[in-house]
Amino acid sequence: FFETKIRPSADDTLNKILMDFSTIKRSLERIAHEIIEGNRDMGFILVGIHTRGVYLAQRISTNIAQHKDYRIPVGKLDPIPYRDDQKTLLLSSLKSSQLDCDINEKTIILVDDVLYTGRTIRASMEALLSYGRAKVIQVAVLIDRGHREMPVKADYVGKNIPTTKGEKVKVKVMEVDGVDQVELLPESASN
Repeated sequence: FFETKIRPSADDTLNKILMDFSTIKRSLERIAHEIIEGNRDMGFILVGIHTRGVYLAQRISTNIAQHKDYRIPVGKLDPIPYRDDQKTLLLSSLKSSQLDCDINEKTIILVDDVLYTGRTIRASMEALLSYGRAKVIQVAVLIDRGHREMPVKADYVGKNIPTTKGEKVKVKVMEVDGVDQVELLPESASN
């Protein structure tokens, strides 16, 4: 009589789901309210950072419109050509930045899924300079996982998640991944 042990596959690693559809929705609604409180004049532009930040910015704009009956403009930005830690431009030519409104003397709120080292936000601020000179740049992120390498701080945060450097935070959005959730991948699975 032999006992068979079933080993989990690589896909069945101990990924921990940190946020699901409802918690992401509530976090984005709260971020929208905080943005309204922090910018009473409503003279700001949301700029989503490719890829998932664009969809999060669109959702924040929708949430604001539900409360203020005013649709905040949403732009999209590809910061990869401005990264200081990329040896090649990878596929950045396939992504496009699109800012259809004048950013000069406007408040810009950069929206991204995860704030980690700060290098993406730094590159995004540099990319914004090619469009003009913003009055103020603020940062909104769904997840702040710590471990900064640049002096960058988010003004609006959905959830702070303490991590180790070896872990990986994976944000999935319906528009790209078919599901809304945030996973924490353990060190062994993030390599």
